[in-house]
Amino acid sequence: MDEFDVIVIGGGPAGENAADYAIAGSTRTAVLIEHELVGGECSYWACMPSKALLRPGEVLGAAQNMPGVDAKGLDVPAVLARRDSYTSGHDDSGQVKWARHLGIEVVRGHARISGERTVTVDGQRTLRARHAVVVATGTTASIPETPGLQESLPWTSRDVTNLREVPRRVVIVGGGVVACEAATWLLNLGVADLTLVVRGNGLLPRMEAFAGERVADSLIDRGATVLFGTEVVSVSRPNPADTGIGRVHGGPSTVELSGGGSVEADEIVIATGRTPRTSSLGLSQDLLDDRGYVTVDDTLTATDGWLYAVGDCNGRSPLTHMGKYQARVCGDVIAARAENRSIDRPRFRASADHGQVPQVVFTSPQAASTGLTERQARDNGLDVETVEADIAVAGSSLSRDDFTGHAKLVVDRGSDTLVGATFVGTEVAELLHSATVAVVGGVTMDALWHAVPAYPTVSEVWLRLLEARG
Repeated sequence: MDEFDVIVIGGGPAGENAADYAIAGSTRTAVLIEHELVGGECSYWACMPSKALLRPGEVLGAAQNMPGVDAKGLDVPAVLARRDSYTSGHDDSGQVKWARHLGIEVVRGHARISGERTVTVDGQRTLRARHAVVVATGTTASIPETPGLQESLPWTSRDVTNLREVPRRVVIVGGGVVACEAATWLLNLGVADLTLVVRGNGLLPRMEAFAGERVADSLIDRGATVLFGTEVVSVSRPNPADTGIGRVHGGPSTVELSGGGSVEADEIVIATGRTPRTSSLGLSQDLLDDRGYVTVDDTLTATDGWLYAVGDCNGRSPLTHMGKYQARVCGDVIAARAENRSIDRPRFRASADHGQVPQVVFTSPQAASTGLTERQARDNGLDVETVEADIAVAGSSLSRDDFTGHAKLVVDRGSDTLVGATFVGTEVAELLHSATVAVVGGVTMDALWHAVPAYPTVSEVWLRLLEARG
């Protein structure tokens, strides 16, 4: 039996941060147990490769809309090579070196919680934690049980972020973040015929409606077909083949759609949701919700002060930055409890999960939001007013000739504070943090009058929004 102060199951960003914060500045020990690559989904199959694929299209779009700049197009092999540099060719030795430099041991294998503070790896090695076991196992892509779909070996998010060849005809099933971002970079890379099959009535359904509308309009303008209120009823692929991640998995597929009609595709991308990786951990059912996510409180504790869960596997906010945020809180709580210190401070509670979450969808245009949408705020019983304005200021017009954008604020009338903000437009991601600070800090709208935006920047839209409110 090996003994550590902290055992973390899952070596992604949330697990790494939890281990780091739990032992920082102390003589405590920690171990990461990872059955794939240290660095997790984000580093190799999600955030890093997807943003590496999206950024060249943004740069090209800016250059094509800036008189005097010669912009000819994308060099697809170079784009993919740069993407591979950010995933280190799926070599995690640098991540392992980082962990060990901080005093965090790394163990390879599948972990199962076999008792209180006890974890068994691959059924052979037993580890015991003096203080805490942290579950940070993330999620995996879900493939619906549609007739013929699983047998056709469709692409998931891992394939489309790690594509090795660009299919000519692609069907994307789903209308959320993964679907919209994948559609954006596939069009950038030269997919000739792209169809999104969306069960609902709009894209990005968790954001303000105008966000999904503008993203849909942009995709359609670029040649995509978007089918709303439509489902895949069956798939046939005569010659499916497991050719490897990111390669076309056999011959063409026929996708039969609800309401009649079909679409032919060289590859299908499934972006319809994710499932928590918790079923093989040995957790009792009373620790899981009906979807399989680990239930935790705001200290990220699952049970009795020794079992914790951070990141996507707890279902609170499936975003890498939020998983890292939870991990920092969790690590601080573990450290404080190990040292018999009080945890009665805001630092030891994950409060941002509750209506203060920032998110950017790196489509073209980008969609960035923080806090509550108008509907969420009203559903929460708040008396709100909204303020909207186009993003049309000196800074935006200078940035590129085709700049377009729109912004919306959600204000709680009772406290006169901002509770939500959404920006949709050309490269608006960098506008978001100021809104997040205002939401988290409870800044009043009167106080925002004195936060003067620099001229000429896109952030001048804040002044336009305040003026629109009157």
